[in-house]
Amino acid sequence: MKRVFEVAEELRLDTSHLIQLLREMDVPVRSHMSSVDSASVARLHARLERERRGEAVTGTAAPVRRRRRRRRAAPASLATATPDVEAEEGIAPSAEAAEDDPAVAEVPEVAPVEAEIEAEIEVESEPEAGAEVPRAEAEFEPEAEAAQEPAEAPEDPAREADEPAEPEASVEVAEPTEPDVAEPEAEPAEAEADASSAPTRPARRPKPVRRDMPSPASSPAPSGPRASAGPGGKVRISAEGYTVDGRKKSRGGDGKKRRRVDRNAVQQNFRKTLAAMGQSSPRKRRRETQQQQREAEREQRELEQRTEKATVRVNEFLTVSELADLIEVPPQAIITSAFKNLGLMVTINQRLDFGQIELICEEAGFTAIREEGFEADLSSDDEDLPEDDSELVPRPPIVTVMGHVDHGKTSLLDRIRSTNVIAGEAGGITQHIGAYHVLLSEGRTITFLDTPGHEAFTAMRARGAEVTDIVILVVAADDSVMPQTIEAISHARNASVPMVVAVNKVDLPSADVDRVKRELLAREVVLEDFGGEILGADVSAKTGEGLDDLLEKVLLQAEILELKANPEREARGTVVEAQLDRGMGPVATVLVERGTLEVGADFVCGLHGGRVRALLDERGRKVTSAGPGIPVRVLGIEGVPQAGDSLVVLSAARVREIVSRRQQLEREKDIRRRATGTRLEDVFAAVKAGEGARLNVVIKGDTDGSVQALSDSLERLSTDEVSVEVIHRAVGGINESDILLASTSEAIIVGFHVRPDAGAAAAAERESIEIRIYNVIYEAVEEIRLALEGLLAPEQREITVGMAEIRELFRVPKAGTIAGCYVQTGTMRRNLPIRLLRDQIQIYQGRIDSLRRFKEDVRQVRDGYECGISIENYNDIKVGDVIECYEVVEVARTLSGAPAG
Repeated sequence: MKRVFEVAEELRLDTSHLIQLLREMDVPVRSHMSSVDSASVARLHARLERERRGEAVTGTAAPVRRRRRRRRAAPASLATATPDVEAEEGIAPSAEAAEDDPAVAEVPEVAPVEAEIEAEIEVESEPEAGAEVPRAEAEFEPEAEAAQEPAEAPEDPAREADEPAEPEASVEVAEPTEPDVAEPEAEPAEAEADASSAPTRPARRPKPVRRDMPSPASSPAPSGPRASAGPGGKVRISAEGYTVDGRKKSRGGDGKKRRRVDRNAVQQNFRKTLAAMGQSSPRKRRRETQQQQREAEREQRELEQRTEKATVRVNEFLTVSELADLIEVPPQAIITSAFKNLGLMVTINQRLDFGQIELICEEAGFTAIREEGFEADLSSDDEDLPEDDSELVPRPPIVTVMGHVDHGKTSLLDRIRSTNVIAGEAGGITQHIGAYHVLLSEGRTITFLDTPGHEAFTAMRARGAEVTDIVILVVAADDSVMPQTIEAISHARNASVPMVVAVNKVDLPSADVDRVKRELLAREVVLEDFGGEILGADVSAKTGEGLDDLLEKVLLQAEILELKANPEREARGTVVEAQLDRGMGPVATVLVERGTLEVGADFVCGLHGGRVRALLDERGRKVTSAGPGIPVRVLGIEGVPQAGDSLVVLSAARVREIVSRRQQLEREKDIRRRATGTRLEDVFAAVKAGEGARLNVVIKGDTDGSVQALSDSLERLSTDEVSVEVIHRAVGGINESDILLASTSEAIIVGFHVRPDAGAAAAAERESIEIRIYNVIYEAVEEIRLALEGLLAPEQREITVGMAEIRELFRVPKAGTIAGCYVQTGTMRRNLPIRLLRDQIQIYQGRIDSLRRFKEDVRQVRDGYECGISIENYNDIKVGDVIECYEVVEVARTLSGAPAG
């Protein structure tokens, strides 16, 4: 087996030409690296040989002169021994055939013929006798050579044999026809003339006789040189009138004219032969090969670039806005796609896991690839070990309380815990996600997650549904199913979590429990009362009515789920909330899912590592360990993690390795994001949006969830004309770096439950940076809304002030045409613009030149009075026209009236 390029080098052919020939021969080849078997190579050699012979036979050549000879009768022994003589005047049909034929090699020499009489018959017109024959035209193919006149015998045969053959170009000539045998009618005088013209000619030897190939009788000729053994071998013969070394002979005694060969035709045939054989020069072949390699490399690079462009490399999580930047689509398109195709209600700053990212990218025509170092590193060494049923113990159920704002979720949880959590929340609404561990009277425990019900905390509710076992859906009996109630139902269904419905506030006189259940039925939430499988209870957080029934149904649902975990394994949990405490540093509220988290354990959490310095329960008391299903606050993290990150206990060396790799991947992701620069689509979008105003905001808060919720709420205020751009958001207090960032980007700083330090306050006063501090999310959103409304351009409105009908016309030489009018409605004012209406069609718009009443100039005329009006620079008025007086006022706009962005 050989490669295509190796065969091309052997045959001295171009690779592309060889591939084409092989495909014509039905040999399956794809590129220059394809393999070719020996049989195909042999077929290729045979085809090339046939093509070369065919081109030599069918090529065009100059007319050839043929001679016929007759000789005296040979001895009888010669006639009987050699019935057929092969006229071998140029070259044997092939060197290989001559060497392989034993009949030719073993024929004995024949005695020379005594005398020979030549009878020349002119077959075609002859050129001039003195014409030169180029050396390049002195080589012919065997068939043509056999038909031409035999060359003159050299004066020194030994010299001819010793001279080396010079490389000469071959000439393709037409295949000659078989010459007719002349009658033996040569005259003695002509024979004597021939003999006298070459007195020193040596005796000729007859040609070897091929006994196996009979042929017509022909005159013997001097033996010519043989072709080289290789393909395409060239032959040197003696052209007529020239010696074998190319020198011109002295003119013979016959004095015949010689023909001239067309040099251009020879060169053209020469170039045609080389082109067909693909025998280009080595330098040209090298250039062509290099060019093909460069083109192949360029195509490979373009393919890699297209593949890389359609590939999204992500870590463990990405926010919607970050994913939109990577795949270059608007964030609203991702939000819409997630809701329609995945059933997820996400916000622009909500984080998506890899499964969600993969589905969204597939819808957009991209391929999501997880960066190495996140998924594999999340698990400890015994992650893949099978669980032993004997080591599994029951764990407390994780119950998330969800519902609309002000429906009594926190009050219900306070009643169960016998605490007053709601008193600690600003404004009476939950703005942080809380995790509580409750010990019931019968010794059983339940872990509760309290999620905010405000519309801004969608991401918090989604996280609560993802880590929970059971969802308690709280609906107020005096209200109805609200938007956040519907959203909570969607979160529970997406997480495949069972629900328990708690109809709260049944003690109120306006409570209508049946109406609430019917509305839930319309949302496909079928309670047991209506024949469904969803458990429900009527409760009152104020009086405690129905709480025992609710807890009993929660525990019943937990028994159905058979919740168990192995506390002896390495701990693993999920961050439900994270904050930066002034005294304790970064603090994360972690819900342990398996194993036991102990003080002193090394762990990795998102991009940060650490060692557990202390564990605190929901009441702030220190604990030494936390088992499965127990929420604790973890101290000792190197940085503030994001809500939703996984906390995994590993060895110290493993933690350092994973954290280093993750931070490196995060830096590379930031570099790739910055390397994209300004896209053309962004420029077009900015041009299309026009000169829209933008409010830059820096958000700092006490917890990661609150910062995300506030950022989502502010960005939803954006319209086509004004927009909110959150240039930075983080957990922690306001410092001088935040002031510097706000100064360079002309932004305001919004603090949520945080205060600026002394240096930051002084820097803000020095740089004239506005800092707004809020404790309730309602207030922050409302004030930013008012600030955006101040950036809106006021609306221009036209108010009709008065209308007057023209009843008479007066022509005044110097003043022009005066319209005698009757004011029908309103007031006609002199300094306001007017419209001239004819048949309710506006024909002119201008201003009043003069307004008179009884020859006195007045400023205005009320309805019911007559007046004279002169229109500035316009006189084409008629009786019956109406003059409308109006004014343009600016009205402040609100965001509700502005088009959404």
